[in-house]
Formats: sequence, C-alpha cells, structure tokens
Amino acid sequence: MPYGYNGKILHVDLTTGSLTVEEPTESFYRTYMGGSAMGLYYILKDVPAGADPLGPENVLTLMTGVTTGAAISGQSRINANAKSPISGGIGDSQGGGFFPAELKFAGFDGIVIKGKAPKPVYLWIKDGVAELKEAAHLSGKVTGAVESALKEELGEEKAEVLQHGPAAEKGVLFSSLLSMSNRNNGRTGMGLVMASKNLRAVVVRGSKKPTLAHPKALTALNREGPKMLPENADMAGLGKYGTASVVLPQHSMGTLPTRNYNEGSFEFAEDLSGEKMYDSILKGVAQGKQDKQGRDTCYSCVVRCKRVVEMEGQYKIDEKYGGPEYETIGTFGSYCGIKDLGAVSLANQICNEHGVDTIACGATIAFAMECYEKGILTKDDTGGIELKFGNAEAMLETLNQIVAGSSDFGRLLGQGSERAAKAIGRGADECLITFKGGEAPAHMPQAKRSLSLIYMVNPFGADHQSSEHDWMIEDGIASDLYMSRLAQLGMTEKLEPMSLGPDKVKFAYLTEVFYSMLDSLELCQFVWGPGWTLYGPKETVELVQSVTGWDVTLDELMAVGARRLNLMRTFNAREGLDRKNDKMPKKFFKALQGEGPTAGIALKPEDMEAALDEYYKLAGWTNDGKPTKAQLEKLDLAWAGELL
Repeated sequence: MPYGYNGKILHVDLTTGSLTVEEPTESFYRTYMGGSAMGLYYILKDVPAGADPLGPENVLTLMTGVTTGAAISGQSRINANAKSPISGGIGDSQGGGFFPAELKFAGFDGIVIKGKAPKPVYLWIKDGVAELKEAAHLSGKVTGAVESALKEELGEEKAEVLQHGPAAEKGVLFSSLLSMSNRNNGRTGMGLVMASKNLRAVVVRGSKKPTLAHPKALTALNREGPKMLPENADMAGLGKYGTASVVLPQHSMGTLPTRNYNEGSFEFAEDLSGEKMYDSILKGVAQGKQDKQGRDTCYSCVVRCKRVVEMEGQYKIDEKYGGPEYETIGTFGSYCGIKDLGAVSLANQICNEHGVDTIACGATIAFAMECYEKGILTKDDTGGIELKFGNAEAMLETLNQIVAGSSDFGRLLGQGSERAAKAIGRGADECLITFKGGEAPAHMPQAKRSLSLIYMVNPFGADHQSSEHDWMIEDGIASDLYMSRLAQLGMTEKLEPMSLGPDKVKFAYLTEVFYSMLDSLELCQFVWGPGWTLYGPKETVELVQSVTGWDVTLDELMAVGARRLNLMRTFNAREGLDRKNDKMPKKFFKALQGEGPTAGIALKPEDMEAALDEYYKLAGWTNDGKPTKAQLEKLDLAWAGELL
C-alpha cells in the first residue's frame, strides 16, 4: 500500500466533461515525488509543441507531494503548472494554506486539467468523488464572495477553495490562483490559464488522513521543530514579524529595490517594516493580542508567518484578505517610492480580491511611474493620473483600473510591463526589470550575484525562491549552522561578497537543485531548506523516509530536483527558448543611484556570460542552455530526450 500518498491522480477533460482516475505505480511516485516534477511529466506528454497557452490544448496541473498532509510544519503546498501566457515557456507556481492538505485528504494527490468547458464550471471533490458543477453565477465576483458562496452552496463550511479571480475574466496577464482568498499561486499567469478553460474554482473536502510508514519517527521529527524555533533568530523573526521581517535588513544592506530598481535603499523603509506592521495594523494590536490574532498559518505549521491586518478609516482592510508579504511591501511600497503601509495593505487586498500577482502588478505600476517621471508617459496616456513615485493615491487608482480593465491605460498595464513597453515605445524598454516576460521580485541581483545568475537561467523567470541568496554563504555572515548544513550539499567554504566565480556558480546551482526538489516534494522553503530554516537537508531525508517508508538518500532527492529542472528546460527548448532568453535587463547593467552601501554598483555583461557558461557545464547542458539526451538518460528521463 502507498504510504503518505493516495496513489490516485484525477484527470479532468473539461471539453467533454469526463472525469477519470489514474493509479500510477509506486516507482512513478518515487521518481517524481509530486509537485512540479510530476506536473511536468503530464505537460510534456500532453501539451503539443507550439500550443496556445490560452487554448484548450494547454494542460493545467495541480500537484501535491508525497509528504503533503503529514502532521509537521511546512508540508501543505501545492504546485500549479501549465504553459505560461507570459513567457511562452513553462509556467510554475507554488501556494500554501490548507487547500493542499485538504486535496490530499479528499483522496487525490493531484489533478490534470485539459480542454475547455462550454460554460463556466467548478470542480467539486469530496472523499474521492468528483463532479463538475455550474459556475455562471460566480462570474465577476471577488474571491472572498466566491469562497463564501461555494461553502454555503455545498453546505461545507470547512471546504477549501482554489480559484482564479475576476481579473482573469478580464484578461489580466499576471492573474494568479488563490486559496483562502489570500494564499497565492502567483507568477507565470496560472490564474489566466484556469480562466481560459472556463474553470472558476476547485473545491475540496476530505476526511482521510494519509497513512504513514513510520508515524513515531515523524512525531519525533515534528517535536524538534518547536524546540528549535526560539533558538533560530531567522525563524523566530519570521514567526513574529512575517516575511516583512527582512524589510529593514534589506534596506541596511542596500538590497531593497527602490523607485523601480534605480536605488537599493529606501529612506522610509522603517515605515514599511514588519516591526511597524506588528505595532500598528496587525490584527489584535489594539487589544495587545498580535501573537494570537494577527499571525495566521498553513496546515499543521508552528511558524505562523502569515500576517492578518485590519484597518478602518481611509484604508479599510478586511482581515479575510490577510496582509502584505515582503514582496508586496517591496513592489507596491519601495518600488513605487510609497511609504504608506496602509496604502500598500489596501493594494494587497485589491490584488487578493481580484486575483492578481502582487509582484508583477506592483512592479508594472513602478515601471509606469518611471516612464511618467522620464516623460515617456504623460497625463494624456494615464488618463489624467499624476503617476509619480511616492503618490499612493495614483498607485491605487492605477491598480483599480488594471484589475477592472476599466480604461485603456489599465488594460495596457494589465498585460505586464514588457508588453506595455513594446506598445509604448519611446525608450520605455530602458525601464524594464523583466526576465522571460515576468517582473523581478524584491531581491537585488546587483548585490546578490548568484541570484543574478538564477534570475537569468530559471526556466519560468526571475524567482527569489529558486535558490539560496549570496549573503547566506558570504564571509562574515554565514553561521556555523548554515555552513554545516550546506556542507551536506558539497559546499564547505565561505565565499567573497560580490563574487560570481565558479564557486559562487556552484553555490547557485546546488542550492537551486535543492530548492527544485522542495518544489516537487512540495515543502515550504521557509521551513525546509539547505541553511537558515527550521529543518535542513538531513531532516528532509528523514521526513521522506518516515512518511513513505522509502530508504531514500540525499543524493536521490537531489536527483529529483535535477529531474524537475531538466524537464522544465526540455519544455522550454521544445518551445524555442534557449540561451538567448537567459538574459539580463539593460537596467541592471547601470549603476544604482541614491545612497546606501550599493550605490554606484552594477552588473557587468561579461561576468554574466562567463557565469552562464559555467552554469550550463555544471547542469550538463549545451552551451545554448538545452539539456542533452545523455543528461536526460542519466536522470531516467530518456522519454523526454525524444522531444528535443
């Protein structure tokens, strides 16, 4: 019998309305583990070359991992994959909350969605039984209203809902998927893909917990987490202040993107900090109960890093939509030169109500602000909005026009900054911070040099959660705990700050492979990781062993991570993406302005090209960045080699 997983994948053909159940072999699960790697298996098999990302031939997969639903922190994650309407290559996105574990409890390890329904529907799964139900009455409604309506309609208050929002119905390119109306599968346009299939939501409810191979071993591992939490300053800060705990450290290091990545420090960083949120707008602050009320969590997790904020007055915030993460504070705050945490929190709520990725949306508005400051855009273009850095009301008005598609300007920006720049012309491309069509997150590659490489080579665009960041291994910063854990991956020496030689490339690649494995096991990278997290590589192996009963090793798990990366690059190669797409925006080769420790620094094209050469060698790919058949065969992916 399978341990940890159900052994069942639900296949949904929306065109015909048919629902079938596949029962893959144990070796299939052990090869791919779930999540992104498993999703890629179906996408490469079923999506024809050159498919329209918004056509019925695209396939959307939703996959948990073999450890999802186990009673331990950081395992309730789900991966969404499809051909991306943003890049034309692979789309990939992870989200947390309670939906992933509930899908596992409902009897399935994942869902493969094909075709397009003739009319709006939602998918309802309860205890192994699935059906499609009409969803026309949900069109145009914000995510919170849809979630409430579905729970009432089904008579299941504890059901979990994963949905796209009304922005996707209006064609916003960077639409996301949401559960709990505040947990996002953001990036790469997965919400727009779901909307293109006339599928409004997936609703799940289950009562069957996964059977564990060694429950006592898992319990022992689970007990170690709470003990380690207070002793790990990074994790304790994450629990108390959420991801916004890094606002002030990023500012002090000069790695807080400011005014559309023109500067690395923001003079009003304190106004946007996690400490400021904790003391002012976190739920329960007036009653002195922040720890109890303002810290939400995912299924079975002790870290409780999710923020819940509440406000009255000028910016009324509904706690249903959570609170802003660091990335949202960055893109709608420092990117836009805005210091008002209330305005940023309202922007977060609007994005969650309408289902758009906060990174892409906030960064696109910051791009437009720089264009306005430079005279590339005028009030004639913006419809009268004075879109200057620091103008919170202008930011919010532009955001509302984007999600509603209520103006030509809003619809233009709703296609993302790269497409907008092409339409605008007049040198607007000089203001872009995009990789493979997607906007860069709030971690600056000018100072985090290995991250500059990862931003370029990552198959679905710039992602801050696809590898470790440089400062974790750099001399004078890396802790003994971190180095002892990293040694398990083969890295034993601290490295020079601002370096990008072969050792730093190796650090980037090895930690990318580890993170890639986490995105197939579907483990949270704030809990499970190669360094600063609650659990390290050794414990990751123990988790898989205790849940599944497999005698896995770290090398076997790393092979899963490499397998996922190679499948992604194989898909991209088939779609015509290669080294020419692994490129850096021109802006990042210009010296940073302003004040702070990174003022005046810039990346160099020759350094990036040399790093690409070294990275491709480590990965076993061609100098054009394509997997070789030999490398795919080495990873038991000979079938994928036939697609090259």
